Amino acid sequence: MMLIPTLSTPRLTLRAPEAGDFPDFAAFFASERSKFVGGPATEEQSWRMLATELGHWPLRGYGRWAVEETETGKLAGIIGLWFPKGWPEPELGWDLMNGFEGKGYATEAALAAREYAYETLGWTTTISLVAPANDGSRGVAKRMGATFDGMFDHERHGTLEIWRHPSPQDLAAGGMEAYA
Repeated sequence: MMLIPTLSTPRLTLRAPEAGDFPDFAAFFASERSKFVGGPATEEQSWRMLATELGHWPLRGYGRWAVEETETGKLAGIIGLWFPKGWPEPELGWDLMNGFEGKGYATEAALAAREYAYETLGWTTTISLVAPANDGSRGVAKRMGATFDGMFDHERHGTLEIWRHPSPQDLAAGGMEAYA
């Protein structure tokens, strides 16, 4: 069994996904808000998606964390590193649970995940894939300094925008303020 690291930000704890996350996960995937990331989905499909999130860790050595509000312990999202078959390259992705959008949580957790990818895993680049109609996700990518880098056609999700994140060297040279 792989040990999934826990990361902390000022407001959030990024931890291993667990079975107790399923009710919130299923509620998100049953809602229309999940339309850009494979939903809406049934409970059975949602269970498989949660298992996929957890299974990605031992298969790739990294994955997406369950993100909870540190103060309340409530599940706020699933955010982190993702590279399933069919993806063009490793991605930094974020899904916020219902009621947690608009608080800056996606950006805060994704910055911690990107730092982990660059500093711990040694990545030199990463992308985020964004559905063309997903303005909120595009906004997160832009706030993180990512720039539009073309389009990608996925067999299930359709045409997606590729947003390229600044490299570790670019971040070191100018810091986030150069990209905000």
